[in-house]
Amino acid sequence: MKHLSLGTALAAALLALPLSAPASAQDIRPAGNSAPVEQQLADQTPLPSDTAWPGGTISLDIDATDTVRGIYRVTETIPVTGGMRELHLLFPEWLPGNHAARGPINLVSGFQFTSGGKTLEWTRNPLDVYEIIVSVPQGAKNVVANFVHTSPVDGSEGRITMTPEMLNLQWEKMSFYPAGHYTRRIAIKPTVKFPAGWTAFTALDGQRRSGDTVTWQTVDYETLVDSPIFAGKYAKQWQLDPAVKLDAIADKPKYLDLAPENLAHFEKLIDEADALFGARHFDHYDILLAMTDTMGGIGLEHHRSAENQYEPTALTDWDAMDWDHNVVSHELVHSWNGKFRRPSDLWTPDYRTPMQDTLLWVYEGQTQFWGWVLAARSGLQKKQTFLDAFATYAANYAEGQPGRAYRSVEDTTHDPIINSRAPLPYSSLSRSEDYYVEGALVWLEADQIIREGTNGAKGLDDFAKAFFGVRDGDWGELPYDFDEVVSTLNGVYPYDWANFLTTRLYGVNQPAPLRGLNMAGYKLVWKEEPNSYDKGRMGGYNYTSLTYSLGVNLTDNGTVSSTLWDGPAFDAGLVDGSQILAVNGTAYSKEAIMDAITAAKGTKDPIELMVKRGDAYRTVKIDYHDGLRYPYLEKTGEGEHGLDRLLAPRTGG
Repeated sequence: MKHLSLGTALAAALLALPLSAPASAQDIRPAGNSAPVEQQLADQTPLPSDTAWPGGTISLDIDATDTVRGIYRVTETIPVTGGMRELHLLFPEWLPGNHAARGPINLVSGFQFTSGGKTLEWTRNPLDVYEIIVSVPQGAKNVVANFVHTSPVDGSEGRITMTPEMLNLQWEKMSFYPAGHYTRRIAIKPTVKFPAGWTAFTALDGQRRSGDTVTWQTVDYETLVDSPIFAGKYAKQWQLDPAVKLDAIADKPKYLDLAPENLAHFEKLIDEADALFGARHFDHYDILLAMTDTMGGIGLEHHRSAENQYEPTALTDWDAMDWDHNVVSHELVHSWNGKFRRPSDLWTPDYRTPMQDTLLWVYEGQTQFWGWVLAARSGLQKKQTFLDAFATYAANYAEGQPGRAYRSVEDTTHDPIINSRAPLPYSSLSRSEDYYVEGALVWLEADQIIREGTNGAKGLDDFAKAFFGVRDGDWGELPYDFDEVVSTLNGVYPYDWANFLTTRLYGVNQPAPLRGLNMAGYKLVWKEEPNSYDKGRMGGYNYTSLTYSLGVNLTDNGTVSSTLWDGPAFDAGLVDGSQILAVNGTAYSKEAIMDAITAAKGTKDPIELMVKRGDAYRTVKIDYHDGLRYPYLEKTGEGEHGLDRLLAPRTGG
């Protein structure tokens, strides 16, 4: 006879007891109260049809000349068919590359719909507020929509896309499309009027210019949305190869002074990408680059272009700004990974169907990996910058993220939807989009497993060519799933890849992802001076990182911008928004706080802070005595190791 444990026996006994029927709501609420019954809402997302919009080509005309007020004035003419009595227009909601429903319909205002000069009635669908329903009169041939896109004029309102010197026109933020059809089956003829004398860059084909008004050939709506514009008063273009251009705009013309030896790194980036993937998924490509600190920052992928932002001096002060050069290589990789090869649940036929982010550890994680590798191989960034960045990544998981105990990397793929990239009070506990960085560290380990198992004959390069480098010249979308990722890895090197990926990415409370670095011949160490990557970012974004000492990041005036959960500052009650006014009796400065941490090393004396939070002042004593700590990667042993071989160029010159 099988013996039951006490808990099991108790549970069995309880299950054997007769249960009384649960009280219903009618039993609980007083008799006679009103009690409505809900009816099923017709709120499921309708799938569109893979058919053409029957009305014909839509005209989209945008006046982008009002740079003082930051306003885009739009006229969109939608042809309709006979017998149509309602026109259902959708504003793009699920935006490619954002991995979430973030279409800013709140910035679209001043709706007026007309036909034949007569004003038409319209209403909004209360179950889908991104849908506008317009009443169409009998005999109408088209509906003309007039509205404005009110671009943010202050950073608190959203990303600034228009300044007196430049603009970033994203078509999906200032257009509607008719419901019921795949977006690739809707024809659009775009026209934009720019400020006088401005240069416009985009991947759209067939550009024709009359004065300051520019038109392009008719294109499908999906391609239009995938082809944004950078335009500016100060602009310059470089031809990197016969099919690839670098298109830059800047706050001032001096920021466009790119030295020939540094232009060569962009040229080599294209060569290295070709060598890695062995195929191209574009007929031509434009690297759109804004040198600015006035227009909002961006890094967003497209099939035949990418939107990138550098700090203003990143081209002219090349070495000092090395930390700021990575976004271009990252977004370039997305043409292969994310745009051409796309997770099955992330591909959608329109911008209303919800996107599912579960495989972002491939889409973004491997792009993060290859973006850094290609930057190092091409010289777009120094090898040391790669090492320092990955030291910073490794340190975060080794000592700075207690949230790993309960939350998997895969679960963070839902963060673009859950959190919309908003600031978090304790991000080290909650985690935030770690599929990027921890994903990259996992792919580094995969590379080293392949290298070790094949005695250096193969690496993750072989996976990239087999997975992303198929169907040369195809710039459609080729979806994939988890099983295909595993199958392709096994084709490169037989291994239990399914278990490897499931454990590393879907498991919780995993060891810090340092194994790949260790296999590659490097280890994480600590020093008292910030590494080059941390130092560059701190200078560029005006903050002081004390994450691995006091457990805080501080702004220039001593305000706490982030707090490490269970760190020394957290234990002393310092939280975001608190401002340090004095350190050991001396007025706060970056030097004062760093000197105090150094002075307390090896002693028993606490660091004493005068802190202001709201209207309250208090003295905070922090018992921390291990000095300043910043992460580095240090080579183990002599000679060339796996990471060195991974970062070595694949092309000559």
